Amino acid sequence: MSAVLAPSILSADFARLGAQVKEVEAGGAALIHVDVMDGHFVPNITIGPAVTAALRKVTQLPLDCHLMISDPDRYVLDFVEAGAEMVSVHVEAAVHLHRTVKRIQDAGAKAGVVLNPATPLSAIEDILPEVDFVLLMSVNPGFGGQKLIPPVLQKARRLREWIEREGLSTRIEIDGGVTVDNLREVASCGIDMIVTGSAVFGTPDPRATTQKMVRTLAEMVEDGSRC
Repeated sequence: MSAVLAPSILSADFARLGAQVKEVEAGGAALIHVDVMDGHFVPNITIGPAVTAALRKVTQLPLDCHLMISDPDRYVLDFVEAGAEMVSVHVEAAVHLHRTVKRIQDAGAKAGVVLNPATPLSAIEDILPEVDFVLLMSVNPGFGGQKLIPPVLQKARRLREWIEREGLSTRIEIDGGVTVDNLREVASCGIDMIVTGSAVFGTPDPRATTQKMVRTLAEMVEDGSRC
């Protein structure tokens, strides 16, 4: 099975947000990644549940809400109610991580935990069997257009080995600095969901770029380079 592409609206043209989401949906995207930032946990402010609810009306794709916010417990249910099928929270921000994960799942959404680039995998040792996916940040969160931090790819390989050794069904997602040029290298690390923002929405034709990246991921399965 090939990895799937999750374009991030962080880099989209918000004046044409609905149209741009439809473009990447037509290009073969599997998820729409929604980066939620509060200006406190990360140095940027983006969107909230209202925009998520608006997105729910214009696409059939699952909404993948990544909460880069302090005290995520206050808002996780708001995003599920707004239509998010996936909600992830940072281990660095969630004080009672197990409770937060269960609140998301009990509300009917998939729950994920997020690790910043310098946060070790050991931080999720106890929660890993409970979560639906792990999101590895491959840039320091806060802004789009950054370059991928290479050691995170080795972290992804170690996480894949860990998941398989324990017989878990946990999926791996990566976010930050993924481009057309490094897509094969990223996907070869056993990653299931690949977030990409400016590499898609920063091009003249997001639909065509999405198609190209989705085709590359499918070709990796065919040629055996997808582990």
